[in-house]
Amino acid sequence: MTRQTDETFSHTQVTALSLAGFVLFWWAMALVKGDAEVLPAPPEVLRDIWRAATEGDLIGHILATLRRVAWAFALAMGIGTALGVWLGRNRRIARWADPLVTVFLNLPALVIIVLCYLWIGLNETAAIVAVAVNKTAMVTVAVREGVRAADPALDEMARVYRLRPLERLRHVTLPQIAPYLASSARNGLAVIWKIVLVVEFLGRSDGVGFMIHLYFQLFDIGMVLAYALSFVAVMLAIDYGFVQPLDRRARRWQAQTG
Repeated sequence: MTRQTDETFSHTQVTALSLAGFVLFWWAMALVKGDAEVLPAPPEVLRDIWRAATEGDLIGHILATLRRVAWAFALAMGIGTALGVWLGRNRRIARWADPLVTVFLNLPALVIIVLCYLWIGLNETAAIVAVAVNKTAMVTVAVREGVRAADPALDEMARVYRLRPLERLRHVTLPQIAPYLASSARNGLAVIWKIVLVVEFLGRSDGVGFMIHLYFQLFDIGMVLAYALSFVAVMLAIDYGFVQPLDRRARRWQAQTG
């Protein structure tokens, strides 16, 4: 049955049908509730999105949030990958560092955000650092496990051919941990933008999170949903247009070498 369904519907069609089902369920719940101030229907939220885009600064706030997401994502992936490769190749150092990684892995995001704002200040640097710190530990753990699961025969071959460290990293290590990196990127992007909204909610003067906070205080649920769903749509476009193709490419290499 599953194989027949996959042959009948493409990946794009399945995605569209799934999202359409969600919208229909939301619309039905709005009709049952019968109170647009508590749960507005999709057409009402679409009107709010249009009003925010034409009369407000919806695009500007989305771009501000995307900028923070991009910086935090780049920092977390870069630092986390470097730490993961280092700990995966140095078991002795990993024994001492693993407890610290576990601590950062389990620290609540809210605590890190508040501490960064208190230590660094209510500024852009603190916002980006808070988000990056929250995600770096997750990337480190994923990459570390990928390095540990790497084929030792390939490492031995690299030593026999006397590859330089950078060549070994590029041609041996990175291709093997590519699926772990792709998975970290996809999951990390989903986590990072949610944390960015909390950061903006607590201490920024622009961004989607700031606007959600503003309309939360006004109890304007329609505008809260308008800003939230607008950014969800942007992140879905990034996921389907960029992250998922990278994930499939990484796993295709793994399947070919497996």
